[in-house]
Amino acid sequence: MFKAIFTNSFGILISRVLGFLRDLLTASALGANIYSDIFFIAFKLPNLFRRIFAEGAFTQVFIPAFARSRHKAVFAVNIFLVFLSIILLITLLVNLLPALFTKAIAVGFTQKSIEIAAPFVAINFWYLPLIFTMTFLSGMLQYKNHFATTAFSTALLNLSLIGALLLSSGKSHSEIVYYLSFGVVFGGLLQLIVHIIAIYNLGLMKLLFGGFKYLRVKSKIIRKDTKKFRNNFFPAMWGNSTAQVSAFLDTFLASFLVTGSISYLYFANRIFQLPLALFAIATSIALFPKVARHLKNNDTLKAREQLKKAFWFLAFVLTASTIGGIILAKEITWLLFERGAFDASDTLQTTAVLRMYMIGLLPFGLQKLFVLWLYAKELQMQAAKIATYSLGIYILFALLFISPFGVAGLALASTLGGIVSFVLAIKIFGVGDFLEIIRSKKALYLLLSAVVFSIFLLFVKDTIEPFIT
Repeated sequence: MFKAIFTNSFGILISRVLGFLRDLLTASALGANIYSDIFFIAFKLPNLFRRIFAEGAFTQVFIPAFARSRHKAVFAVNIFLVFLSIILLITLLVNLLPALFTKAIAVGFTQKSIEIAAPFVAINFWYLPLIFTMTFLSGMLQYKNHFATTAFSTALLNLSLIGALLLSSGKSHSEIVYYLSFGVVFGGLLQLIVHIIAIYNLGLMKLLFGGFKYLRVKSKIIRKDTKKFRNNFFPAMWGNSTAQVSAFLDTFLASFLVTGSISYLYFANRIFQLPLALFAIATSIALFPKVARHLKNNDTLKAREQLKKAFWFLAFVLTASTIGGIILAKEITWLLFERGAFDASDTLQTTAVLRMYMIGLLPFGLQKLFVLWLYAKELQMQAAKIATYSLGIYILFALLFISPFGVAGLALASTLGGIVSFVLAIKIFGVGDFLEIIRSKKALYLLLSAVVFSIFLLFVKDTIEPFIT
């Protein structure tokens, strides 16, 4: 398991380093203004649908269903064609009515801003069918315990965007956003190509060709498998989409605040997502196929043992990340972004948002393990209910906090939603079983390590503070 975690983490680390370089160049070229807001809006919409239709719900339902099916080739191709058809239809609608979709995600924008943003939204949306196809192929690779291609391929998107920024150097803000938008699509194409190569090298291309060849003949045989997939997918889709709905609402509410608020949320969330992706997401991706297999074979003890190892690994690294992110929030933001058009005022605003996000890192990360357990046991409906309650808490506190705390209040509301999700996931998993996991000497070691690390970081902060003020 830890080999797979390392592979995922290392690939994500490279991608995120390149992502921060991309964000550094974006912040320097565009700053935090209407054009940066427009690009983040344009890129957010396909990402919203990508996470709803592709990475989250699709993978979590597809892998167990693919493993269980006796007619894997036909089943996989059938599911792929159905989803791709829906996604292409949505993409065409967005390109026909880009202003309508832009207004839906950025209601606070003026009519002029919507008109400027609409063409960029249409271009960026072509990323969605490319990345869905990649995700489908990624699911098959994960079934074969091959994680490297997917882990490292995200770097190609960031390299494409960095190339777009370098090529657009010295051009107007509007032209830079055009370059970035086409860079998104080109990056998606590169990601798809490397997955096709990996599928070919692992001998899975014959399986796919066989699925296309016999689809018409054997479509009735897989009817039961596809029906079960469909019944599991829709609750899983809602469960995974609530986080994206939350992000959508962040953008929607931030569009009513001062110019740059959407960008503050984006830059702070990028920092927050680094440890979340590097540790929590990498671990859950590596753990999911193993836990699903153990539970499928009714070997609950081995599944729990895998979960316990992952829990303590995440508890230590996410606690350290939380402490570091809260204490050194200003220093991290300054180091990564304060240059060019991104000034000291932008640093302070982004720092406030980042601290609110970082409070929720530990519960956000750990709840992924326990929600993963629910998906592996095909308890998608329970996971969907947890996500619904979490979203409700977020909406309530976002409306309460936006006036007194501004954009930082939206981040705090998101954190509270994550805490509720963690608590409810533990309740369904079993409070007694959870207490059995944490009833260990490791809990004391974790507490002592946190205290020592906090003292060390406070000393580091005092040392470097004079250099950034």
